[in-house]
Amino acid sequence: MKIHAIKEGALFYVSDERGDLVPETEQGHGLYRKDTRFLGELRLLVNGESPALLGTHSEKSYVLSRTLTVETKDRGAVEIRRESFLYGGAFYERLAVTNYYLEHTVVELSLAMDADFQDMFLVRKYRTGEVGYRQAPVTDAPRSVTLRYVGKDALERRTTMRWDEEAVVDADGKRLVFALSLQPGQTGLVHLYAIPTIGAEAPPVVFSFDEALQKLDASYAEWRASNSAAASPDARFDRLFRRSLQDARMLMDDIGHGPIPVAGLPWFATPFGRDSLITSLFMLPLQPAHAVGTLRTLAAYQGAKRDPWRDEEPGKIMHEIRFGELANTGQSPFSPYYGGVDSTPLFLMLLVEYVRWSGDVSLVRELQPAVDAALEWIDARSAADEAGFLTYRQEASGGFPNQGWKDSANSLVHEDGRYAASPIALAEVQGYVYAAKNGLADVYAAMGDGARAERLRAEAMSLRTQFHRSFWMEQEGYYCVALDGEGRQVRSLTSNPGHLLLTGILDAPFARAVADRLLQDDLFSGCGIRTMSASSTGYYPMSYHNGSVWPHDNGMILLGMARQGCADQAMRVVSGLLQAAPQFPGDRLPELFCGYHAAETGGVVPYPATCSPQAWSGSTAFVMAQAMLGLVPDALAGTLSLRPALPAGTNELTVDRVAVGRGSLSVRLFRDAARPASVRAEILSNTTGLRTGLHT
Repeated sequence: MKIHAIKEGALFYVSDERGDLVPETEQGHGLYRKDTRFLGELRLLVNGESPALLGTHSEKSYVLSRTLTVETKDRGAVEIRRESFLYGGAFYERLAVTNYYLEHTVVELSLAMDADFQDMFLVRKYRTGEVGYRQAPVTDAPRSVTLRYVGKDALERRTTMRWDEEAVVDADGKRLVFALSLQPGQTGLVHLYAIPTIGAEAPPVVFSFDEALQKLDASYAEWRASNSAAASPDARFDRLFRRSLQDARMLMDDIGHGPIPVAGLPWFATPFGRDSLITSLFMLPLQPAHAVGTLRTLAAYQGAKRDPWRDEEPGKIMHEIRFGELANTGQSPFSPYYGGVDSTPLFLMLLVEYVRWSGDVSLVRELQPAVDAALEWIDARSAADEAGFLTYRQEASGGFPNQGWKDSANSLVHEDGRYAASPIALAEVQGYVYAAKNGLADVYAAMGDGARAERLRAEAMSLRTQFHRSFWMEQEGYYCVALDGEGRQVRSLTSNPGHLLLTGILDAPFARAVADRLLQDDLFSGCGIRTMSASSTGYYPMSYHNGSVWPHDNGMILLGMARQGCADQAMRVVSGLLQAAPQFPGDRLPELFCGYHAAETGGVVPYPATCSPQAWSGSTAFVMAQAMLGLVPDALAGTLSLRPALPAGTNELTVDRVAVGRGSLSVRLFRDAARPASVRAEILSNTTGLRTGLHT
């Protein structure tokens, strides 16, 4: 059975299609906060039966709405509308029960509920560890019960369950029974609330169901109004963009330093280095200010010491942070864990791109210590490599053997089937370092620090020369994915070099060669670029990293194609993603899907287990809009470039309120009626203060 997930702030909820939390499943059902499951069971019976699902309703990604029924043949039925959402640190649920019998009926609603307070890693069976103990529930009032747990970290965790109708509560406080007396056609309402708390913190304010939902709706309306908007007669894009905009709001959190996107539901509802940075990069066309909380949060958790247990080093940007019992007691290294080689250069890249969109160099001054430490870490690690490349090796026993975005153990394969040995230099990571240093050189030049700008630019140019010499595969006309510990090329054909298009490390002829190569049949599935070529050793279309299609991977490539002026190639990728999106529930692009060619399978083949919604996958919709505009802003240089294009099947696109420079930009794209292959742009408003170059 499929899972359904919603999130608000630090709280998220994962249920089956009926809205039940079933503890016997391995799908991670539960109400979670701070990497702890505060409610693991919530099962509804109606007149002693499990109701049948009639349908789900998903117009609002932040509200779970299901219609259920219990039917007696030839007599009538009881219908239940079950709605759930999260707001202000609490879970809200409404059961609207309608009597469709011809006579008065007493409907019995029974809710079994329990909380195991398991750490997220235990729920996932990812780790084991010593844990605390559950205490006896406390009935606080006639309409409230509190489930309690004391963790190994000495924190008491509590889930207070409240309801607003008279109910019979069993002796252990884990089963509620409501008896609703209903006339024919009458609807009765039951409201249920779950409030998780930790330690000495005060419980959140709980509103009425309707008031809380109104407040939640208002916050989403404010979100829509504060971001750019995109609309098209192409329903595929329109639905994808609207869903992605909702999901982007739902996946934001704040752990003390401003809003930051978490990675995705259900397993990764926490800030990540790489994921949050790439998502924030993709969200720049929505509103550049979204990057600020990400940069401040990651700077606050920047590595300060050498700790092999957590792969921490001074200046390194974290990979992932957890707040559960195992992390708090040192039984897991994720407090935070630093095993990602790309987060640090991506941190600098995002800062540069934020300045290019906004022109705001004050954030660079604010984060200068973090920038200096990040550069020092990059230089120190690169100096350890004979060729001067940024490499990684696993040091934490519980960490990741591969530390780029393809972090599974089998993601780097030589032609003879051997896994590449560390230390490993990934192709895209060298591009990120180049982009960070070259971009910072522009920033410092604009800030009047010519000496620093000159030094960084010289380092970037040296890396550029060495990179091409070491990574280019002349016979393949393409770049290898990595160099292994002996400096040998890992000659798999993968999507990784596509990220280089964004970084500027490639000369123009080689950039176009990469863009063209990515769209050959062995790499392009028709619905997206595969992670690995069908001709490479290790390819399997259902492999997590060796043949599947990841929307965010395609998003990075799209940004690069747009920057390189490869509009035709970019539109083929956009067209493929638009073909894929409607084939998934809610028009959501999932974390990944299988790499089978769509023409051979009659459509997209879903990956068996995938996160959805996921931040960087959903945010690919914003990159698609940017690629169609061909928008490349540079507020430092005072310029804004537009190179409009539309994919097959899309004849018009309007993008409003794109915040750039000192103002905003609104543009309408449309096909020229006289020349359908030609796309024209009408600038509806431009208050950016930037010189605008329109290339058609």
